[in-house]
Amino acid sequence: MKKKRHEKILELIQKYSIDTQEELLRLLREAGYDVTQATVSRDIKELRLLKMLSPDGKYRYVPAKDDSKSNSGKFFSLFADSAVSVASAQNIVCVKCQPGMANAVCAAMDALYRDDVVGTLAGDDTIFILTHNDKEAELLAEELNDIIR
Repeated sequence: MKKKRHEKILELIQKYSIDTQEELLRLLREAGYDVTQATVSRDIKELRLLKMLSPDGKYRYVPAKDDSKSNSGKFFSLFADSAVSVASAQNIVCVKCQPGMANAVCAAMDALYRDDVVGTLAGDDTIFILTHNDKEAELLAEELNDIIR
């Protein structure tokens, strides 16, 4: 069942411009899948879906590029284990980590080559992520908070 649901999710994100878990949940239910928001959230993590800016200027879920799957997996695991909190302020996202972990988490994020990230800066327990605008920062903070919840 899980494999078929994952296949359906990949089909849906290819067919529709899905930008929220709630929208994906609704489409899955319409397709006959009895799922919860928590299940959809886990599926997004397991499939390593990313929110990327589409040509029309809106964000949508996309599968990670093949060459970034191993980097993506490392990032999700490391981030979930190390991050304590995430907040955005204007076009900057601030990630608080366990002491000594910010550099490793930041390096793993940099390896993802995200289009919405202009650059990163890490200290011992804090990461600053610069995005192009306030909206990108808010969406990135939401996505990162979903990982640590």
